[in-house]
Amino acid sequence: MTSFLPSLQSGAQSLLGRLIRPLAVLALAGSAATAAVAAPTPLKIGTVVWIGYGPFYVAEAQDLFKKYNLKVSLQVFSDPALIPPALVGGAIDGAMVTYDQVIGQVAAGKAQKVVMPIDYSNGGDAIVADRSIVKLADMKGKKIGYNPLSPSDFLLSYALSKAGLSAKDITPVSMTPEAVPAAMASGQMPIGVTYEPSLSQIVGQGGGKKFKVLFSSKDAPGLIADVLVFDDKFIKARPTEVSGVIQGYLDGLAFMRAKPDEAAKIIGKAMGVSAKEVREQLSGVYNIPLAEMPKAFAKGKDTTSYYASGAVIGGLLKAKGQITTLPATEATIDAQFVNALAKK
Repeated sequence: MTSFLPSLQSGAQSLLGRLIRPLAVLALAGSAATAAVAAPTPLKIGTVVWIGYGPFYVAEAQDLFKKYNLKVSLQVFSDPALIPPALVGGAIDGAMVTYDQVIGQVAAGKAQKVVMPIDYSNGGDAIVADRSIVKLADMKGKKIGYNPLSPSDFLLSYALSKAGLSAKDITPVSMTPEAVPAAMASGQMPIGVTYEPSLSQIVGQGGGKKFKVLFSSKDAPGLIADVLVFDDKFIKARPTEVSGVIQGYLDGLAFMRAKPDEAAKIIGKAMGVSAKEVREQLSGVYNIPLAEMPKAFAKGKDTTSYYASGAVIGGLLKAKGQITTLPATEATIDAQFVNALAKK
C-alpha cells in the first residue's frame, strides 16, 4: 500500500492540474474579452467654435459618449472649409458642418451624408456693417470681409440676391470669421460677415454704437443649418458608433436643459467666452430636439426641410459656379438613425 499511495496522489495532482489549466486559460480569455468590450472606441469629430454645437461640447466634457462605448474627441478647425477635405482624407471620422457644404461635397462626387440635424442659425450668423450702411442695397461697391466657400459666403450671396445685387457688385476681402472683428475695428472695411462669438464682439464695439447687424440668418430661417455628417462607407461599416454619437449629443442637449448654468460654463470654456455670453448667444440658434429631427429629412415646402432648403441653397451655389449640378436630396441624407431613435 505504501508504494501505491504516492502513485495515486501523483495521479490526482496530475488530473487536478489538467482541470485547472483550462479553467485558468478560459478565465484569462474571458478577462481579455471583457477588457476589449470595456475599452471605448475613439472617434474624432471635426468642428469649429460655434454656439450651436453646445451639446457636443457638454457631451465631450462630461464624457457622455462613454455610455455608448465611445471616446469622442472634438477636433477644432479655424476654417470650416477645411473640415470636408479632412473627412475625405480620414483625418477625422465625422464632422459638424453646414448643409450647404454637404451639397457642395456630394455635387463634387463625395459620398458624405447627413445623419442628424444639429441646429438652425436664428441670428447667430450675420452681415455686420457700420452705421452708415442703412439697407442691403448700400453694400454695392463696398469692401466686404468674409470667408469664401463658407456659411458666411452663402449668407452674403443670399442677401445680395435679395437686394438685386451679385458678387460682381462688391469688393470681396477674404478672411476667416474670427478675423472680421479686428479688420472692421481697424477701419479696413465697413462690412463683414461672421458668426458667434465674433458677431457679438463686433456689435459690442464702441458701446454698441459703432456697428449693427444689417442682415442675419433670422431673415433666412433654416437656410444655415448645422448637421452631423459621416462618409457613407463609415455609416455602413460602423452604424453602432454613428448611433452612439447621436445619442451622446442628445444626452448633452438634455444636460443643457436640466443644468443650464453648469452647461453654460462648460460651453463657455470650449468657446473661450463667459457663461453670460453663452446664454446670450444661445438665443441666436435653435438646437433641434429628437422629436422634431425627422421633419428635417421629410419632404416639405418649409426651409427647415432639406428638400426645400436644399433647392434654395443649390440654386445659389450653382449661380456662383460652386457646383455644376444640384444633387438629389436623397444623396445627401441618411435618416435611418434619427427615425429609429425617434420611434423608441
